[in-house]
Amino acid sequence: MEVTGLKVCIFLIVFSCVRAKSQKSITVQLDAKWLDTPLFLEASEYLAEDSPDYFWKYVESIVRLGPGALQQKTAKQQYEVVVDIASKLLSPPKLAFLKFSLALRVYSPTIEMFHQIAKSSHFPSDCDSVAQVGGEFICDPEELRTLLASESKKSHTDTYQVDHHYPSSTSAPVTVILYGEIGTPSFIELHQYLKSKAEKKEVDYVLRHYIRRRSNKKVKLSGYGVELAIKSTEYKAQDDTQVKDEKQRDEDEEEQDKPDEIEGFIFTKLLDLYPEKKIELENFKSFVLDSTKEIATLKVWELQELSLQAAQKIISSPVEESLKVMQDIAQNFPTQARSLVHISVKPEIKKEIDANQQMFMQHHNLAPSDSALFINGMYFDMEITDVFSLVQVLKQETKLLEGLHNIGIPEAVVSKLLKLDMTEDKVDYAVDIRDSAIMYVNDIESDKQYRNWPSSIQDLLRPSYPGMLRNVRKNIYHLVIVADPSQSDVRDIYRLAESFYVHKAPVRIGLVFAVNSNASVDGYSDPGVALLNSYNFIAQDKTAYEGLSFITDVYVAMGDKDITVEDVTSLFKSRYPSEDMDIVFGIDSDYDTGRKLAWDFIERTGIGSPPQVLINGIPLKNKYLNGDMFEEAVLSEIMKQTPFIQKSVYKGDLSDHEEVIDFLMAQKNVMPRLNQKILSSDGTYIDLTGRVVEDLTIEDFNSLNVADMATTFSAHLKHITKRVEGIYFHPLTIWIAGDYDLPEGRALLASALAHLKSSQEVRLGVIFNPTVPLSPGVISKAIHSALSSLEQNTAKLFINKLLKEANIKAIEAGNKTLLNFAVSNMNTERFLEVFENDVTEIFARHSSFSKNVLGLPSGSRAVVANGRVYGPFDEEEKFSEDDFSLLEKYSMNMYGTKLSKELKSSPEMGKQDSELLMKAASLLLANPPNRVRHDVKFYSDKHSVITIPAADATEPAHEVLAVVDPVSRGAQKLAPLLMVLQRVINAKFRIFMNCVEKHSNMPLKSFFRLVLEPEPVFSPAEELGEGPVAIFSKMPTSPLLTLAMATPENWLVEVIGSPYDLDNIHLEQVESQVYAEFELEHLLLEGHCFEQSSGNPPRGLQFTLGTNSTPVMVDTIVMANLGYFQLKAEPGAWLLRLRQGRSSDIYEIVSHDGTDSPPSSKDVVVIISNFRSHVIKVRVNKKSGKLHQELLNDDDDNDDGSIWNSITSKFSGEKKDKDEEEEDKLNIFSLASGHLYERLLRIMMLSVIKNTKTPVKFWFLKNYLSPNIKDFLPYMSKKYGFEYELVEYKWPRWLNQQTEKQRIIWGYKILFLDVLFPLDVKKIIFVDADQVVRADLKELRDLDLGRSPYGYTPFCDSRKDMDGYRFWKSGYWASHLGNRKYHISALYVVDLKKFRRIAAGDRLRGQYQGLSQDPNSLSNLDQDLPNNMIHQVNIKSLPQEWLWCETWCDDESKQYAKTIDLCNNPKTKESKLVSARRIIPEWSDYDDEIKQLFETYQEEKQLNETKLLHKTETSHSHVEL
Repeated sequence: MEVTGLKVCIFLIVFSCVRAKSQKSITVQLDAKWLDTPLFLEASEYLAEDSPDYFWKYVESIVRLGPGALQQKTAKQQYEVVVDIASKLLSPPKLAFLKFSLALRVYSPTIEMFHQIAKSSHFPSDCDSVAQVGGEFICDPEELRTLLASESKKSHTDTYQVDHHYPSSTSAPVTVILYGEIGTPSFIELHQYLKSKAEKKEVDYVLRHYIRRRSNKKVKLSGYGVELAIKSTEYKAQDDTQVKDEKQRDEDEEEQDKPDEIEGFIFTKLLDLYPEKKIELENFKSFVLDSTKEIATLKVWELQELSLQAAQKIISSPVEESLKVMQDIAQNFPTQARSLVHISVKPEIKKEIDANQQMFMQHHNLAPSDSALFINGMYFDMEITDVFSLVQVLKQETKLLEGLHNIGIPEAVVSKLLKLDMTEDKVDYAVDIRDSAIMYVNDIESDKQYRNWPSSIQDLLRPSYPGMLRNVRKNIYHLVIVADPSQSDVRDIYRLAESFYVHKAPVRIGLVFAVNSNASVDGYSDPGVALLNSYNFIAQDKTAYEGLSFITDVYVAMGDKDITVEDVTSLFKSRYPSEDMDIVFGIDSDYDTGRKLAWDFIERTGIGSPPQVLINGIPLKNKYLNGDMFEEAVLSEIMKQTPFIQKSVYKGDLSDHEEVIDFLMAQKNVMPRLNQKILSSDGTYIDLTGRVVEDLTIEDFNSLNVADMATTFSAHLKHITKRVEGIYFHPLTIWIAGDYDLPEGRALLASALAHLKSSQEVRLGVIFNPTVPLSPGVISKAIHSALSSLEQNTAKLFINKLLKEANIKAIEAGNKTLLNFAVSNMNTERFLEVFENDVTEIFARHSSFSKNVLGLPSGSRAVVANGRVYGPFDEEEKFSEDDFSLLEKYSMNMYGTKLSKELKSSPEMGKQDSELLMKAASLLLANPPNRVRHDVKFYSDKHSVITIPAADATEPAHEVLAVVDPVSRGAQKLAPLLMVLQRVINAKFRIFMNCVEKHSNMPLKSFFRLVLEPEPVFSPAEELGEGPVAIFSKMPTSPLLTLAMATPENWLVEVIGSPYDLDNIHLEQVESQVYAEFELEHLLLEGHCFEQSSGNPPRGLQFTLGTNSTPVMVDTIVMANLGYFQLKAEPGAWLLRLRQGRSSDIYEIVSHDGTDSPPSSKDVVVIISNFRSHVIKVRVNKKSGKLHQELLNDDDDNDDGSIWNSITSKFSGEKKDKDEEEEDKLNIFSLASGHLYERLLRIMMLSVIKNTKTPVKFWFLKNYLSPNIKDFLPYMSKKYGFEYELVEYKWPRWLNQQTEKQRIIWGYKILFLDVLFPLDVKKIIFVDADQVVRADLKELRDLDLGRSPYGYTPFCDSRKDMDGYRFWKSGYWASHLGNRKYHISALYVVDLKKFRRIAAGDRLRGQYQGLSQDPNSLSNLDQDLPNNMIHQVNIKSLPQEWLWCETWCDDESKQYAKTIDLCNNPKTKESKLVSARRIIPEWSDYDDEIKQLFETYQEEKQLNETKLLHKTETSHSHVEL
């Protein structure tokens, strides 16, 4: 120890005077486009998402602070108030999530969304708070009182699902929307008034955020990553122009993310040993860090075990530091690598990692080096998962874990319950179709047309082609149509049924005529009855098929018109002229049979309103009951049922001696009745996770929150069961609610009790919901008294006897008393004692529970099964004993059996508890997982796994399991994420190492920072800090770096401030630090669009997004690939429409999913209110009369009806006389990234302009342009008289992603040509940035491309000394191309009209999707892809002179060159700037001209900024005076 201390002292003496070198760092920050939103408003949205009740309590808490009290506080003080209020409403885990959400600014888009809705409403801008009533906007409370008191009719106001409605006010007749900032004086005044009106149910009070006085700062974002990739310097790609306006940033902005251990020195331990040497140790640490910051070149043998060595270092670290060590290694790997090479890896670690990897691959398809995150068994792919989606899932999971913990589920059982599949019942329920109401059209077993089919059921087992129906002479498949044939929506169903018959499909067709049920209506009064009469007559006179054929003949005769009685009778008369029409269609017709049977069948089976279609008794979903989907749905259902029937035949359960229909109807899935209320997946659930509160008055009970009220009520509710010895556990708890003094309520209770006689699984509770809450009737009181005072079996017998309607009438008439119906062993004295007590408070509790928890109006009925509410029922709606049987079977199949089995098999549970199962079921069903939960399989976790216990062992803990290679891109994102989660959630962490055994190359060639904070950070002035920011400190100076943003898939981000070349960062040439400011420009709205009739994407269809006042803000085109489209949006409420022109002329929107349209609105409204992805689905149909028209056709270009002419350029205004000018315009497309290529781009533009007299419009890909060129382009455009437009398209998530920036740029050159440009751009010429044009490109535009959609120049082959580099001359390319040439992508012309019409873009993307799965294919993506597709999408070979480059073309051909490209030379590796000056004489002149123009621009810009600053200062000075 003394020797070690001496060494340290010597080091400290040597380096005591050493100061750290001037550190170089890179700082990146990302802001939202919108202005800052107050944290206290964002907190309200978090609470609203958790519970509307919390939202309004929060609002009241702020109001109680006093007018403007919160607005006068600093941001930090406001935050502290928020935390204080929220802590009274939320549990500690949820409070931690609130802080995390505020740090992430999760709810800032929601506030901005409300603000955008407010702004688009155009209400008075001089008011802090505004009330909207219909179309009127009022700021003054007195005016509002006057308006609401007036008798004038108020126009309807649309509200959205995201709106905040004051509790229990939604049914009020008038909607009033209050726009305001919570807590301001004007808000409080209007709020208090509207609150009082809402509590009286006089108005539906809706609150929307509106901030009149906003901060001038923008929202600082986090939840994204920044990557600095080491760039290849094989070809020099740096501009030699110096950055002049480098800004200095505060040094304290650099958060020192230094590793703790450097070159063997553990500085925390040294600091513990020598605290008095703190300054010297810090200097020494900086020195050592400086000495290690350059990237070492490692030998091949040193690379091999880097992944395992990193894992060994992490595992060897103390548990509390392991994540920090993994973060340091992953995020700074290029500089960390050499410190790992001397670490020896233990053999047991290697062995365990290898064994685990085999399990991961076998069970989870995870290969070595793959990264995966499992949270409570849910899998997250870290390549595509964004933090905001993760937060949403974690918030839901926390609620679920807390709920299970609160109801008493032991921690060991929680994870088992979470993994139960309770999302849907796998059983398809059927009804018995052996009913006389069904009129069969055919009988396969006896009809002649099927006589040649094999008659044995065994023939079902014969092999056949997949999807082929087996023809067996048995009635196996029964298709029953329940409908009124006169209705227009069933015509296609009847036609297809006839088609099944004609084509001898092995289907027995049955008809149930659900026509007018009024017996007084005859065939002369109703077309449906007329068709029934006609069918019956013809079926008797000829055959049932002839009757069906008559119905379809009526359809043919009528076309699209509605069917009338005259249409039916006239056709019948023409077919049967000698028949007496009155006998067939009159009131006493013998052919008017089947109506009553039909409606009895519908009522008895509960299949729902017609039309319905049953296949072997199983109903088809309503969405399939149309001409487009019916046939496929029928065939799919038949194929689905066939394996079960085959299996039954094979096992001998079904033989030729048994009727197939009898066998099918005897199966367990066949129910006497199907109630769609039960089978529907939609439903509301009671929150039973609250506290049980004792000794409450009715006032106290009414003041409880919903969860506490439900839990307290449940704890005191008595239940009755079937008496079976030894059975005390009942997995299904059913409550019925109703007024039992009414016949409907008594019928419901009687049905429940009848079912109870045959069920051991159910316990029954009775809820009293009297029509007059405080005045229960005699029967309700008697039922309550029996349940409260009698033994449950006695109570059941008494209540059953009491519920008989004859007995009820006797009591009501006064002929008998309650005691007349006493049963044996009934304690009548006790019964009467309870009956005569005052039960007002008990019934008041039941009424309050029914209203506030179940949401029932007084007197209405409902059924509650394990917390799921079925109801309220309509007045005439029945819920019979059969419905209760279905409810039990459905509930037990879906979750009851699984849940009770799990609870019974868990020793931690102890005695089985029906109450506990009810609560667990309600909670789990109310929060279904949106992902599959996996049970992660592994071999062992003893040696190679980091295990971090939960911070609080007494609270419920998440299970977080990560699989990661510590030197992978996944680890760069995962390590810092896990570190933050460790501070936000209570969780048990297990991190499995998934290392590559041997590397041959450097596994990771980038630095990375994840910008993420667990809580908001404030400045010393108590305002929100300048962060969060990504800081790369202590960076190596020698390598060339390129910066890339890793943002969520739906973010469109651009750099708005940085003088540096972010594509080529070389810190040796930077004085101190590089900074970059990015902005979230748009949140992407994505969608998929299909034709309703065909299911195909309507290729070329255009959508627009806007508001009522500005209908077209952005537009887009639908791809054929998946019908995909994308639109650039911002937080707000937007209207999606078909673009005016051919799109809206030919098509109309018929349905949409994922949208937010109010029920009363016909508009397609999309609300963008968060940072997460928003994907919608739209279905369209061609309008009547437009069925044969196409969007992309060969119409003459001058035809105004053509889609090409339906859109005018954004810069040309109306078409009028500018058509010819637009037609003649040269459209040039190019892209550039980095200052060098932007410099070359400007020169290319100048060369184009100098060589043409034709108007030019440049199109640039906005994604990668620097702020410098975006600022300069308007100036240059004005100087040289050209137009330009910046286009932008986000790489679709479904299209295989590229990770290297250069390859992404190549992809944009070729993959999205059909959707990047408006449809009025007919031809586009792509010109590489590093080209110089010497000819008029008008000549190229006008070149005839023949039948090809695009033209490329072939590679030169005249420079013979480069033959060894011409890869296309041999191997794959030689055989693939044959006699065709390999073309270069530096210059090409595209006929966009033809390109779109032949779906070239969709074909290219499809081929790319397949080829790009192989990382070794498409080496030169932008060239290889079109050349690979040359046989599918033809390329017109342009004349060679259109592109000359020295690398491939000889010197003699240069004199004919129309463009010169600065191709990279693989032999010389000469830089672009050197070769440009040497090869192209005019290049330097162009360069000097642009430089001079740029200097003039900068001088003018600086002068304008100085004038503006002087003007501002003068203005401020004037104000002070």
